[in-house]
Amino acid sequence: MAAGGGNGGKSDDFQPFPVKDQLPGVDFCVCTSPSWPESIVHGFQHYLVMLGTTVIVSSTIVPLMGGGNLKQTEKAEVINTLLFVSGLNTLLQTFFGTRLPVVIGGSYVFIIPTVSIALSSRYSFLTDPNERFKESMRDVQGALIVASFFTMTIGFFGFWRVFARFFSPLAAAPLVILTGLGLYSHGFPQLARCIEVGLPALIAVIFFSQYIPHLIKSNRAIFDRFAILFSIVVIWVYAEILTAAGAYDNSVPKTQFSCRTDRSGLTSAASWIRVPYPLQWGRPSFHAGDAVSVIAASFVAIVESTGTFIAASRYASATPIPPSVHSRGVGWLGVAILLNGLFGTGTGSTASVENAGLLGLTRVGSRRVVQISAFFMLFLSVFGKFGAILASIPLPIVAALYCVLFAYVASAGLGLLQFCNLNSFRTKFILGFSLFIGLSISQYFNEYLLVSGHGPVHTQSTWFNNVMQTIFSSPATVAIMVAFFLDCTHSYWHDSVRLDNGSHWWEKFRSFNADTRTENFYSLPANLNSFFPSF
Repeated sequence: MAAGGGNGGKSDDFQPFPVKDQLPGVDFCVCTSPSWPESIVHGFQHYLVMLGTTVIVSSTIVPLMGGGNLKQTEKAEVINTLLFVSGLNTLLQTFFGTRLPVVIGGSYVFIIPTVSIALSSRYSFLTDPNERFKESMRDVQGALIVASFFTMTIGFFGFWRVFARFFSPLAAAPLVILTGLGLYSHGFPQLARCIEVGLPALIAVIFFSQYIPHLIKSNRAIFDRFAILFSIVVIWVYAEILTAAGAYDNSVPKTQFSCRTDRSGLTSAASWIRVPYPLQWGRPSFHAGDAVSVIAASFVAIVESTGTFIAASRYASATPIPPSVHSRGVGWLGVAILLNGLFGTGTGSTASVENAGLLGLTRVGSRRVVQISAFFMLFLSVFGKFGAILASIPLPIVAALYCVLFAYVASAGLGLLQFCNLNSFRTKFILGFSLFIGLSISQYFNEYLLVSGHGPVHTQSTWFNNVMQTIFSSPATVAIMVAFFLDCTHSYWHDSVRLDNGSHWWEKFRSFNADTRTENFYSLPANLNSFFPSF
């Protein structure tokens, strides 16, 4: 499995599992797609998967901003706005960004600075919750707009391209692994809030995707490609039956909220037709401290999105991403954050980890499918009642999906180790230490915040505290900082390093025109490459 650095004198032809720069076994790659009817169903499935994060993020921040009234009006409007902007951003990224089949949606990363803004003492004089919500939302909008220019500068001016040129498979592996594994708290801990619904959902996903296809021989891959859809329908009906039968009538409120199918309040609060528009909450406000905090969150979003881009490129059977395409994708991520700020979503954007995992589960890495999902986001955010019904899926079901989908992203990172020499002790140290320290430091920061109500960095400067908490509570960000530094400094003068860390496998993809396949996967549409060349 190891490449380079002592393979016992055997040529690659004698390796039982030769190194593949494109993942084999994918049914549809970036440039191909299923039939139109099947593509539409796949697109709807991607829409259902991204709904979970949209609802969770909005449900976390809106009540803290003052929008948690009994009618849930503000929450429903923020969810629909975030869905609408996610649809726009997904189309922009798939047409003009990396061109990979990635969904650009709401991000957990921005919760820390957003909550800090929402709980600021500057709103203490406001007694009207609705006015408080609008004031805090406008401050978040201003911070997102400023942060978007930071992200666009990093991307469009090529700074991320410089970083990516020194990127090796050894440094990328911890990043991609912890992009998936780092979200473990959104998996089984959330599933266990209603174990009688969440556990059957997890079993259903595994059974439909991994066992039924081998038990029922068919020329058409149905159950494995649509396992998410089948699982949601079956378990949602099961949860409806439990609710109607009164299984939770005497349960504590926390259990009822997690298990019942009639407690979200989104369907009654959502409008039949409402088109989100820029500055709908008013003119954005700008505060330097807020902006710096959100800039730190946007940096983490860049890092985690890079991990998701790499995972998506593997599951879409594309070649390794050229540095210029990485940078282009980050630039359009900045445009996405700008739209978040203009429309007022309450959070920034990142590449959706769960949707990248869905590419691996279905083996359908089609760009067209993800673009279809973007149209579902746009349509169902405007016709809010229909979208609200789907957004009312019990969150333990969503958490069950995450257990499988995040695992696929992590395994894409493990797959990058085929390019490395795993018999090298340098490789073992960098890989093991970056993974351990990435999980350990982030766990320390998150646990400290949960117990003490503030992070371990607790100075008089709130913005500095938020910057430290945001960066070091991200496992993927900590891991890549450690792995990249060690890979660029530890024994770098030795001749064997480039073979051990796998750099020689990615060398021909560092220039956009060095491999003929690169243009097939990553070139811009309508001959735009001639106006916006990639280097």
